[in-house]
Amino acid sequence: MSAPAPPMGLLAELTHRCPLQCPYCSNPLELERAAGELETADWLRVLGEAADLGVLQVHFSGGEPTARRDLPELVARAAERQLYSNLITSGVLLDERLLGALVEAGLDHVQLSFQDAETESAERIGGMAGAQAKKFAAAALVRRAGLPLTLNFVIHRRNVERLPAMIALGAEFAAERIEIAHVQYYGWGLVNRAALLPSRAQLDAATATVDAARLAHKGRMVIDYVVPDYHAERPKACMGGWGRRFINVTPTGKALPCHAAETLSGLDFPSVRTSSLARIWRDSPAFERYRGTGWMAEPCRSCERREIDWGGCRCQALALAGDAGKTDPACALSPDHAVMQAAIAEAAANPSMEFVYRRIGASATERA
Repeated sequence: MSAPAPPMGLLAELTHRCPLQCPYCSNPLELERAAGELETADWLRVLGEAADLGVLQVHFSGGEPTARRDLPELVARAAERQLYSNLITSGVLLDERLLGALVEAGLDHVQLSFQDAETESAERIGGMAGAQAKKFAAAALVRRAGLPLTLNFVIHRRNVERLPAMIALGAEFAAERIEIAHVQYYGWGLVNRAALLPSRAQLDAATATVDAARLAHKGRMVIDYVVPDYHAERPKACMGGWGRRFINVTPTGKALPCHAAETLSGLDFPSVRTSSLARIWRDSPAFERYRGTGWMAEPCRSCERREIDWGGCRCQALALAGDAGKTDPACALSPDHAVMQAAIAEAAANPSMEFVYRRIGASATERA
C-alpha cells in the first residue's frame, strides 16, 4: 500500500477546560483534567512535526484554548513553521492583552462561537451567565485588530427559529465568514439528542434561510452550512474521510483520525508522547483501519459514492448500528437507516426540555 498523502490540517485540542457547558460539545463524555494535559514542550514539538509532515493549517481548539497560558508561545511556533493558525474560541476569556499577544505571535484567524443571537437563550444553552456580552466584546476586539473573523453558530431545535438574527449578527460584525452548523450527534450531542434534534420542517426552513442569505450577502460574507445526518439520504465524508485529511491530538496527547474516534473500542490510538506525528500518520494500525475503501462491506463496497463519502462516519455507525464497520445509518441504503427515522419520531413525540450539561466530572445522566 502506498503511503498516505499528508494531512491538510492539525486539530490541536489543547485542553478540555472551558467556562461554558454546552450540551452538544464535541468533546468526549470523559473529559480530561488539566493535570493530564501535554506540556508546552510537547506541543511545540508536535507543531514542528506537523510542519515537517506537510500539514498546512493548525486549529487551536479545546475546550477553551485560551485557558492555556502558553497559547501565544504555541501560536508563535506555528508562525515560525509557516503553519496557518486558526483560534477556535468561545471568546469569554479573550481580552485585549491576550489578543494583542496572539497577534504579535502571528495568529492568522479567529473563529468565534455563539450559542444563539438572543442573550437569555445563549446563556442558558452555554450554561454561563454574562457570556454573551463577553463574546460581543471579543468580536469587536478581533475586528479592531484586523484579523479575519468567522462566527460559528451551532443550531438545533431550541434556537433554529432565530437563524435570521444569527446571520444578521455576522453581518453586523463584518465577519468574512459565518458557519451555520446543525448539531452533530456524537458525545454530548448524542446524550442530548431528544432536546436538540430539529424537525424536518425546521431543517427545511433553516436551509431556505441560508440559501436566501447566501444570495443577499454574496461577495461580502461566505456562509458555510452543515446539516444534521438524521434527515439525510446520504452520509457526509466525516473529516474528509478517516485518516485522509486531518489529524486530531487530544489534550493528553492521543492522536485520532477524528475528534470522536475514542468511542471506537478495539482500536489502540497512539500517543504523541511516545511516537512522532509522521509515524502515527503513516504506520498506525488505528489510522489504517478505515482509511480508503478496502475495509468496506456492501452496500458501500460497490457504491459509486464510496470515494466521495468514504462510508460516512465510523463513530455514528458504532453508536447507532452497533458496529463501526457498518454503513453509516445516515445512508438510505443502510439496513440500519430506520434507526434515524425512529430517533426523529422519538424526539418529536417526547422532546426533552432539559439539558445534560458538559462538565468535567459530571455524570452523563446528570440533569441541570
